[in-house]
Amino acid sequence: MAIVLGDNQYGKAEVRVVRVVRDTARHEITDLNVSSQLRGDLAASHLVGDNGHVVATDTQKNTVYAFAKKYGVTSPEDFLITLGRHFVDAFEWISGGRWAAEQYSWQRILVGGVEHDHSFVREGQETRTAVVELDGEDITVVAGLTDLVVLKTTGSEFHGFPRDIYTTLAETNERILATKVSARWRYLGAAHDYNGLYTEIRARLLDVFAETHSLALQQTLYAMGETILREFGAVAEIKFSLPNRHHFLVDLAPFGLENPNEVFYAADRPYGLIEATVLRDDVPPAERVWAGIPGFC
Repeated sequence: MAIVLGDNQYGKAEVRVVRVVRDTARHEITDLNVSSQLRGDLAASHLVGDNGHVVATDTQKNTVYAFAKKYGVTSPEDFLITLGRHFVDAFEWISGGRWAAEQYSWQRILVGGVEHDHSFVREGQETRTAVVELDGEDITVVAGLTDLVVLKTTGSEFHGFPRDIYTTLAETNERILATKVSARWRYLGAAHDYNGLYTEIRARLLDVFAETHSLALQQTLYAMGETILREFGAVAEIKFSLPNRHHFLVDLAPFGLENPNEVFYAADRPYGLIEATVLRDDVPPAERVWAGIPGFC
């Protein structure tokens, strides 16, 4: 039996960087959480402690800060591509890596109904995500979002499921449907208007959730994915992780009250968890990039 070193990578995780653009009196702000991981000819550091090829994780952190100043942040995807190409081009033994970011949104504070030039309030909505995988000259870009909480008060059913001695759930033709959407989509190629596509894809996900008369959360998931692939040719595949945020009707009969689908108990756990991939059947897979993105099947 031989013992050998398997796949490996290393880097600096969760580098918080806030970039303020002060070119005019109306400031712009971008808030990122960036992780950098490098791959390449790194065996010696593991096997004999030779650090000759180890680009220090502190160097990777400093590069994030320097690039935020030098190049700015137009989109998290473009920023990560620039960062990744730098390491691959600057160090001949680095063949690729994985760069990821979360982007936190800020809204301008309204003063007398007018947006303030330099004061912001943190949005309580979703977090934008991006992952860039470099392997030599090949670039794979995955964009997405997490914690997009949505709810519809009607237009959702759930019935026709099998029953056994452990089944107590009643069938229903009228229920609240709520979930916290986590979605990741892989782009074809790497030259896109990432900000524009993110805004449009997010909007269409919300449209389809609202407009689909749902017989199951699985059906809603597929409808969202199918719409994105049909309308956005730049997207190769999209993955979803959707927890079913159950809302149970409260029995008010002990208090002499009727409850015609008006008062509910919102349960946080346990919850159903629906996950799936919707993809084009004519594009090559990208297993490596997905292996580094937990929480999706």
